[in-house]
Amino acid sequence: MTTQLSIALAQLNPTVGDVAGNADKVRAARSRAKADGADLLVLSELFIAGYPPEDLVLKPAFQAACRAAVEELARETSDSGPAVLVGTPWAEDGKLYNACALLDGGRIAALRFKVNLPNYGVFDEKRVFARGPISGPLTIRDVRIGLPICEDIWVEESEEYENIVECLAETGAEILVVPNGSPYWRDKDDVRLSVAVARVTESGLPLIYLNQVGGQDELVFDGTSFALNADRTLAAQLPAFEECITTLRWTKGANGWHCKSDIAPVVDGDEGDYAACVLGLRDYVQKNGFPGVLLGVSGGIDSALCAAIAVDALGADRVRGVMLPFKYTAQVSLDDAAKLATALGFRYEVLPIAAAVNGFEEILATPFKGLPRDITEENLQARTRGTLLMAMSNKTGAMVVTTGNKSEMSVGYATLYGDMNGGFNPVKDIYKTEVFRLSALRNTWKPAFALGPSGEVIPPNIITRPPTAELRENQTDQDSLPPYDVLDGILQRLVEREQPLASIIEEGFDRETVTRIDRLLNIAEYKRRQAAPGVKVTRKNFGRDRRYPITNRFRDLGKALPKPDDALVTRSSRGSVDVFE
Repeated sequence: MTTQLSIALAQLNPTVGDVAGNADKVRAARSRAKADGADLLVLSELFIAGYPPEDLVLKPAFQAACRAAVEELARETSDSGPAVLVGTPWAEDGKLYNACALLDGGRIAALRFKVNLPNYGVFDEKRVFARGPISGPLTIRDVRIGLPICEDIWVEESEEYENIVECLAETGAEILVVPNGSPYWRDKDDVRLSVAVARVTESGLPLIYLNQVGGQDELVFDGTSFALNADRTLAAQLPAFEECITTLRWTKGANGWHCKSDIAPVVDGDEGDYAACVLGLRDYVQKNGFPGVLLGVSGGIDSALCAAIAVDALGADRVRGVMLPFKYTAQVSLDDAAKLATALGFRYEVLPIAAAVNGFEEILATPFKGLPRDITEENLQARTRGTLLMAMSNKTGAMVVTTGNKSEMSVGYATLYGDMNGGFNPVKDIYKTEVFRLSALRNTWKPAFALGPSGEVIPPNIITRPPTAELRENQTDQDSLPPYDVLDGILQRLVEREQPLASIIEEGFDRETVTRIDRLLNIAEYKRRQAAPGVKVTRKNFGRDRRYPITNRFRDLGKALPKPDDALVTRSSRGSVDVFE
């Protein structure tokens, strides 16, 4: 009877579409696992393809490339080294599955398919994958391993949900190994742990939860893989936001399998959000082949935070900041921007834009003749900045980082083809109040994987002085918007919770302010559709994306919701429906 089993967990960063590169990562991890004396190497969900592959996985050429890579890896396991569990798309009998392949002894020794397919928010696997059949455990080195894949442990039992863990326990599984592609959201680790504890409690089996790490477009995967013993104690905790290969030594005793390994600290809350922004920007730049980034530095807090994120993500030598002052730019903004560049160590230059803005106004003088000055002229400075930044991007190849926060983007305080120009926005899902918190946090802490300097990198004056903006020339955002704590409180209730206006007002918010913010939120939908992609950190984004029509005349008037009149509704009895069917 086998009483010892060593399982290597490869918490790695695959790239969607880089089949050969992902396969090489498997080889390197297997070499490491073999040196560690591991019996089994486990990789994350759809690792060969990269996750999530979206519609790329429907291309026959891509499916064939993934299969060929898995077959070649399988042949390489004839060397008596560790077996490999690796995620891959798998086409069979005219269907495409989200699969996990067991590679051992020079063969594809077994396949298991994901049964419960997510179909919400950023996940639409029902669109591309077929539902897999329920299968029993795999046998690896005489140990029966249950292999639920990601969502197979996540959802509660319902008509569409198959209890895979229960099935595996009933058919003799001894250890549950769960490959995942689980993106970060704030405090997600608590949610994952509670789900895993529930499955361990139900099954009485130890559970290994392996997650990928890295950025993929707007998603960030934080890793934070872990293992639980059958008594629900934490057996192992891998680091957050970093690649890691760890071999867990499991021992079978009278009460089943047990393991005790290192426990890395969990990074969550504001620290988790900041780390996610850094990793998301880093991988977007790296995986898309940009040599570096370029951003407009205004002396304000949004661009300061984005500059710190950029330097932490890429290093100061790959970041270039440009101050583009106009006649409304205060000297304090110029001074603070220069201090920021010095503290972070990135290349910095000042390019006055008065000649360009005046040139635009001269060109438009004839068509605008007789019309009063208004927001059109006021926004020319933002559009001029966007044009110049994009020109520098075209010339150098550096990607423009957009710096608009979620609060101001939500209510339209950003100019299309101006300060929204860019390739990626690391603070797209960060409310303004959190921008202040993250900026203060960065002066006392940085992620272990960050490349920027330690200590105070954002001048305190940028954090403490009242925010200013030039969207309305010499007017600040706070002149036309409520204080940011009030604005964010209203927006969180409208966007994340979708509360009726009446209930928000009942909580003590001013009726006129709530109504105005709701209106601004609705009419800015077309701007948000055209914004650069950016890191997602808010849980709501993963439950159901906000997808509102641009053409939309409905308005919540802030009145109490009418009560439904059930007496008006005639319903068929269950019996008559059954007879009809």
